[in-house]
Amino acid sequence: MRMNIFCAVSAILLMSCNPKTQNEKVENDSLKVLFTLPKKLKEVSGIALSQDQKTIWAIEDAGNKNVVYGLNRQGELTTDVLVENADNNDWEDITKDAAGNIYIGDFGNNENDRQNLSILKLDLKSDSQKSTKVVQTTKFHYEGQTEFPPKKSNLLYDCEAFVEKYGSFYLFTKNRSKGFDGTFLVFQIPNKEGDFEAKLVGKLKLEGGYSDAAITSATINSKNQIALLNHKNINVLSGFTGNDFSSAKIQKISLNHNSQKEAIVFVDDKTLLIADEKDKSEGGNVYEFSLN
Repeated sequence: MRMNIFCAVSAILLMSCNPKTQNEKVENDSLKVLFTLPKKLKEVSGIALSQDQKTIWAIEDAGNKNVVYGLNRQGELTTDVLVENADNNDWEDITKDAAGNIYIGDFGNNENDRQNLSILKLDLKSDSQKSTKVVQTTKFHYEGQTEFPPKKSNLLYDCEAFVEKYGSFYLFTKNRSKGFDGTFLVFQIPNKEGDFEAKLVGKLKLEGGYSDAAITSATINSKNQIALLNHKNINVLSGFTGNDFSSAKIQKISLNHNSQKEAIVFVDDKTLLIADEKDKSEGGNVYEFSLN
């Protein structure tokens, strides 16, 4: 495996502060196809593992069914679980907490004009289920957003990526601004029933163009590392605290592969599963990737 490493220090902003984030770039060629997704799953937008790690839970985004799909580790579809009391406005990511509870991020916001953003906690325990219900709805709006939509130069309020930690959700926004520069926002929301203002806890920047730096999914491991996915790379965040991402170190790892990657989950502290959308004859796969 060929690896080139260099370190650079770049300025970032956290509200009125001017902290620094260390950016480290790594090239890696260890992405391998595990299996091709079933034909019915053409627009996978998020994946999560069941607590026993035997089932891969997958969702699709806007325009698709309010269904969570269960696949075994060989990629065979084992169940379609209907979410009875929720609509798929734009489901963009799925995650679980330390206890194994499953959450869907209904926060896709391409135009930055939605005012019905939410995170849905499901009563989803087993791939033997044929249906599930939302047992907690966390509604929210973003601190700092006063226009719906904002000016084209400030379209920072779409989101396709989140994790759960410390009893909070952490959202990593997808920059859709004119003059894209890799900037993204980090927001914190309590993991509770209710309607909340999402608190801004970080304003960071990734290197590269849209395919290199527009965030499409997130996952967290037991070492408190967060992997942010985009079409070409993984960016691993570390060195942050629960309410302050200003000192986060960012390690950029090239996948040496370009596709519409939309979903990522840690299997263990170093192994990741990644899924991309089907595009004609390409994509529609689940890949395994090692941070080693």
